[in-house]
Amino acid sequence: MGLLSKLTGFSTPKKATDDTLLCVAMLLMTGADGSIDAGEMASVGAFASTLPEFKDRDFRKTADDAVKTIKRYKSVQEAVAVLAELSSPALKKKCYVLCADIALASGDVDEAEDKLLESMQKVLGVDDALAAKIVEVLSLKYAR
Repeated sequence: MGLLSKLTGFSTPKKATDDTLLCVAMLLMTGADGSIDAGEMASVGAFASTLPEFKDRDFRKTADDAVKTIKRYKSVQEAVAVLAELSSPALKKKCYVLCADIALASGDVDEAEDKLLESMQKVLGVDDALAAKIVEVLSLKYAR
């Protein structure tokens, strides 16, 4: 801890944990339209409850940490960069699946969601073939 931290009580933000980063990604996708309502937050919580990264975790605290992480950035597009900190390629792929699932769950994907998912794909290192396969399978899930 440096002198400024000791004297002011301020500290450098800690590196986000994988559960927080997954939550960041889901919140970014959910809020791609500019806001997150209570129903959308409940949906993110429901997604999280099915994932081992959130087992035995307080989702409200994780969501609060995710919001703090997002607020460190000037825009949603800038905040996507933090997803590169996920600890493994498998988690990065899982993150992409979750975000594509959230985007498709609404029934129609708008331009902001499409652009955001494309940015996430690049940051997460998901190749085009895998991304197409994920979206194809999830499209079957939500077909009407």
